[in-house]
Formats: sequence, C-alpha cells, structure tokens
Amino acid sequence: MERTPNLQSPALEKTASGWLNGFIGVLIFSGSLPATRVAVLEFDPLFLTVARATLAGLLALCILLLFKERRPTKAQLLPLAIVAIGVVLGFPLLTALALQYVTSAHSIVFLGLLPLATAVFGVWRGGERPRPVFWLFSVLGSLLVIGYAVAQGLSASPEGDLLMLLAVLVCGLGYAEGARLSRTLGGWQVISWALVLSLPLMIALSLWSAPASFSGISLPAWFSLGYVSLFSMLIGFVFWYRGLAQGGIAAVGQLQLLQPFFGLALAAGLLHEQVSLGMLGVTVAVILCVAGARRFAK
Repeated sequence: MERTPNLQSPALEKTASGWLNGFIGVLIFSGSLPATRVAVLEFDPLFLTVARATLAGLLALCILLLFKERRPTKAQLLPLAIVAIGVVLGFPLLTALALQYVTSAHSIVFLGLLPLATAVFGVWRGGERPRPVFWLFSVLGSLLVIGYAVAQGLSASPEGDLLMLLAVLVCGLGYAEGARLSRTLGGWQVISWALVLSLPLMIALSLWSAPASFSGISLPAWFSLGYVSLFSMLIGFVFWYRGLAQGGIAAVGQLQLLQPFFGLALAAGLLHEQVSLGMLGVTVAVILCVAGARRFAK
C-alpha cells in the first residue's frame, strides 16, 4: 500500500527553522548588555552607539550589494526609519547611557518588559483587540519592574532606571515595526536597509565624537565593540527577523522571555557581577506576567 505523503512536513520544517533562528537571535542579543557594559567603561556612549552602527552599516551595505537586493519602496521608507530610530540608534544609545549608572545585571531585569513592549506596539500597529486580562498582566509586570527599581533606593540610580525604561520602549517599537515590515521586505533585509539608511548620519557622528586617541583602549573594550557591532547590531537581527518571518511573530517572539536568564548568566559568569535572589525573583515574576499577557494578546 502506498503511503500518503506528509503534506505538513514543509510547513513543520519551516516552523522548526523559525524557532531555531529565533533562539539563536535571542542568544546573540543576550550578550549585548554585558558587552556594552565593558565597552562603555572606556568608550563614550555616543561614540560607542554610532561606531557600532557605522561598522554594521558598512557590512550590511556590502551584503545588500553582493546579493543585489531590490531597494525598498517609498511606502517602506517610513517603517524603516522607525526601525532605525528604535534599534539602530535609540536602544543602543539609551542602554549605553544607562550602563554608566547601573550594572548589566541590574539592567537585564528591565529586559523582562521587552516582549511586553513589543506586544503592546504590535497590538497598536496591527489593530488587534486583546482581552482585558492582557492589560492586567501588562500593568502587573510594569509595577513589578518599577517596584524593584524603587526598592533599590531612588538614590541608587534613577537616571539609569529611567534610561532603561525608555530603551525598552523604543526597542519594542523597533521590533514590532521590523516584524511587520519583514513580511514584505524580507527578514534580514529589514535590519540591513535600516542600517544603510542610517549610515551617512552614523559616519558623520562617528568622526565627530571619536576620541582624540585610541591608545589607552584595552583589548576587552575592543572585543566588546566588535561584538555589539557585528553580532548585536547585524547578525543577531538576521536570525531574529528571519525567525519571526518563518515561525510567526507571536510564537517566535515569546523566545525573548529567555533573554533575561541568558543575560544574567553572562553577567555573573563573564563580568562576575552579583546576581541577587531578589533580582532573579523579580526577573522570573516579570517573565511570568509577560507570558500571561502574550497568552491573552488575541
């Protein structure tokens, strides 16, 4: 007897590939804050932000030319600009500024809100109508993060906490806009074109903000700059947006919930920063709230 062909295999394989690509993207992003923490100790935050975007943009331009990718349409330019403002300039600059005041382990707690911010902007931009329970989890998660910051003492670093909250907001907008745009422009093409559109400004700012001398910069700082330029700014997004396109934004986007765990592990293992039980507990609680919000997003 002939076996009936499995018509679902290609779809299942595509979904599995999406989860794998998304997982790799989250792993890469998890090293961003610890690497930024190392780099910002020796580089000015503005220079670090524009330099990483310049290096990634030059590489993205070469890749786009190599594969002879079609140019974005006029209708796609505004969404690309939003992506650039959110993930090319806004999030890197705000986190670099924040990490002058707080440790990477402290800042990673705020990443528990990133999936929620992405979901909220996705709801707004996509016109969805989530259930009331969604907003309950959203508010509860936000209160947990604010409560954690207040519990540390407002004299500790209100500037760092505020900068991290702003960073999460602009990044969530950039993720949501990029995910929508990836459906028509392509996964890795979104971040590549966003970087290229930003390139003239980033080059000019790099030249303007460059230090007078690089002689005192240590090897770890250079490695950190290389990581956030090559991996955090470009390669991570290649896997991330491809995963979103293959496996679905709502499904694969939940992998962001793992990022705080990976980030805390890196902060503790590589930077030897203290990760308290309270910090870990708040991270877990926020992740549970975000998971609940995602559960009732539709």
